[in-house]
Amino acid sequence: MDLLVVLLLVVLAAAIGAVVTGLLLRKRKPTAAKSPVDPFADNDHHAVHGDPRALKAGDVVELRGESFMVRGTLRLDEGGWSWSEHLLEQANGERVWLSVEEDPELELVAWTEVDIDLVPGAKTLSHGSGQYRSDESGKAKFRSEATTGLNADGVVRYHDYTAGDSLLSFEAYGDAGWEASTGAKLSIHDVRIYPAGQA
Repeated sequence: MDLLVVLLLVVLAAAIGAVVTGLLLRKRKPTAAKSPVDPFADNDHHAVHGDPRALKAGDVVELRGESFMVRGTLRLDEGGWSWSEHLLEQANGERVWLSVEEDPELELVAWTEVDIDLVPGAKTLSHGSGQYRSDESGKAKFRSEATTGLNADGVVRYHDYTAGDSLLSFEAYGDAGWEASTGAKLSIHDVRIYPAGQA
């Protein structure tokens, strides 16, 4: 009988030891590594003003207090670099293109088409009271969503110029000629978004 008690005590001690060892090992397991987080990311303003990166046809956009409806969107890609251009229209027919790009900060520009007798290519161009310097040029593939006045997909050539905060851009879609636009940089606080169905 004494032997049976000793055996039971040994088995009980071994079981307790196994449980304690398991608990200690579980605490020592490394925790899964967390994904890196941008320390400068500030998503709080998106809750108030909306996220321009999520714009789509049917959304209402206020640019510096003026209301526009998103008619359609161009999704552009140049060798893996992507951005969006949204066709905005007011009730009176006034149109603006809003470009949304991360480079790496969020860049917003309101573009207005202008009828000028200039073509891109030179290092500098004079327009109005500004002397514009060539900034960048290239060719991108585009995909059209909803109403843009363009084909469902294709290629666009572009040439951008800058004069301080003033912007001048030329675009040629497919085989069409160059179209010019002047641009105004916007901050996230200049833009307020009301998603479709919530406006």
